[in-house]
Parts: sequence; C-alpha cells; structure tokens
Amino acid sequence: MQQIQENSRVTLHFALRLSGGETVDSTFEAEPATLTMGDGNLPEGFERHLMGMSVGDHRTVQVPPEDAFGQPNPQNRQNFKRHQFPEGELEPGMVMSFADASQSELPGVIAEIEGDFVTVDFNHPLAGKTLDFEVKIIAIEAADHGH
Repeated sequence: MQQIQENSRVTLHFALRLSGGETVDSTFEAEPATLTMGDGNLPEGFERHLMGMSVGDHRTVQVPPEDAFGQPNPQNRQNFKRHQFPEGELEPGMVMSFADASQSELPGVIAEIEGDFVTVDFNHPLAGKTLDFEVKIIAIEAADHGH
C-alpha cells in the first residue's frame, strides 16, 4: 500500500470547517484537489496530518491555529484616517482591498470605526481559529524523480 510521503503527489477531497461546523472550504461536492506535498498549497501543519495516510483513508483531524493560519498578530491591525476611504457606507466586518508596499493587493477587514479613525485588521480571517480538517485520500503517486 502506498502511503503519503514527502513529495508524494496526492489527489484528495478536503474540507475545512470552523469548530462551530461552518464550512470554510470544501471540495467534496466538486472536483478533488491534486497537490504535491511540500509545494506550499497546504500549510505545513495540514500536510503533517496527511503523512502516512493511504488511498481510501477518510478522517477528520483538529488543527490548532499554530498549525493552520497562525495567531492574530496585533501589529497587523492598523489605523487609517476616515478620509482615506471612499465615501459611503463603512461598517465593521467589511472586507476591503488595500495595496501593500509592493503594490500587491491585501485584503483587510474593517475592525472598528471611531470618529475620524478606522482600524483595519490585516490578519488572515482564519488566524487564531482551530479548524476541523476532513480529508479523503483518492490517489497517491510517487514523487516524480525526473526533475
């Protein structure tokens, strides 16, 4: 029986759920995902749970924030002046796109609005959350040693 190892190419269904049962992401109703272990498609903490699994394995593991998207970093909360935002409705919880220093887009969540100041949280929306990671292994190919 082939088992998942470093560099295995794996075809799998997976679902990520919050502890309350809300589904964040799932492939079970769609096409399965194919990824190569270590290619960065999945955070390392998730990959660790796949190691040693075989075709047909179907399990749900709990992944703590440290292994998933990390803990929220207070430095990722930044204050802006209200006039830096477009006119119109601004509400806590809204997600907006910001350009970072290298001009790539960065999503930020409006955390609070007080007077002329707006606090934006750039932490990953799943930071600090424990996730249930359900996975069903469909196929495993040995790493391609041709490269």
